[in-house]
Amino acid sequence: MYVFNIVCKKRSLIFILCLFCFVCSFSQQKQLQDYISLGLDNSPLLKDLKNQKGVNLIDSLKILAGYQVQVNGISTNSFSPASNGWGYDYAITNGTNFTQQVVATKKLVSKENLANQHEAIRLLNESLNVSGKISAQDFSKSITAQYITAYGVHQQIIFNLSLLDLLKKEVAILKVYTEKGIYKQTDYLNFIITTQQQEIVNEQLAAQYQNEIASLNYLCGIKDTARVLLADPIIKIEPLVEMERTIYYQQFIVDSFKLKNNIAQVEYNYKPKLNLYADGGFLSSFSYMGYKNFGASAGVSLTVPIYDGNQKKMQFNKIKIAEQTRQDYRDFFKKQYDQQIIQLLQQLTAINKVIAQAEKQIVLTETLIDANKKLLEIGEVKITDYILAINAYLNTKNTITQNTINKLQIINQINYWNKK
Repeated sequence: MYVFNIVCKKRSLIFILCLFCFVCSFSQQKQLQDYISLGLDNSPLLKDLKNQKGVNLIDSLKILAGYQVQVNGISTNSFSPASNGWGYDYAITNGTNFTQQVVATKKLVSKENLANQHEAIRLLNESLNVSGKISAQDFSKSITAQYITAYGVHQQIIFNLSLLDLLKKEVAILKVYTEKGIYKQTDYLNFIITTQQQEIVNEQLAAQYQNEIASLNYLCGIKDTARVLLADPIIKIEPLVEMERTIYYQQFIVDSFKLKNNIAQVEYNYKPKLNLYADGGFLSSFSYMGYKNFGASAGVSLTVPIYDGNQKKMQFNKIKIAEQTRQDYRDFFKKQYDQQIIQLLQQLTAINKVIAQAEKQIVLTETLIDANKKLLEIGEVKITDYILAINAYLNTKNTITQNTINKLQIINQINYWNKK
């Protein structure tokens, strides 16, 4: 008995020292928003979307540049030898051609056509804005979900530490009464085993907590192995908005405008095109006074589409199919959105009921433990009954913690779908 007590004391002392080191090793406390901000700043996807908007700005400038005067230098030099009637027809080749010109061309485009092309770029940027908001919301949701999971483990650690403290105090009391013969040695051993099991659970939770923090850091792109304490996640249900005002529905609206813009652009592409050109330089075959063949010219070219094998109609049909696809996705999203919100609200109601019932039960189990504690001090409680009461308290407390975490996860999902 004496040796067993020494072993128990050593184990308790070692655990307390380890626990003290574990708690003291936490270097800082972090908020949920800290992780979300860092995660969004580190996201390569969001950076990519931002860079794409910069590329679109360049494309918009290229459209303007394409309708400015285009100046090119052209040099064409050819020699077509002929002998004894063999060779290219001299009437066509002139034998020798030597061309050194500067050519200027300018496309003429209507203001409406130019505005429509710029509108296409604007709509593309608007689509990127919506995609960026959705991606940021997806990322925030994932980070929040992982934060809540880690926070739940942390809450379990806090509760189990308080329970372990209670058990250790009861072990000390039970030891005295066991030595006096009031309780059996087996009762004392059962209580010691229960306490040691709780120590193992706490050590497992500590390891799990560090793994969850590591997963959170990995998700946010944070290279940090320091121990942290997580602050309470302040998550409340945001006021529900109409589905048409959510960021997810905005993508369907932008896509509709893009298709209308495509229709207008097809129409502009099939309108007559007018180009101006002018050139100046040296153009000669050297057949007569080549040194006098410096000159200039100017002109207008007109292209009028007449027939292209019904390609215009085919393009309109493609846009029509794309519009039907857009409407199908939009209608499915409406049904999915309504069903998802209703389901989440129902789950939230059910979880609140479970938490309320468990909180009532926890009051009874706490009363039972207090009663057993008083009876233990006078040696009138069955250890098995006391252990059962502790287990019931532990299970009920874990039920509250788990359902509270599930409640936060559901609120996170509701706010995800409710983003505008």
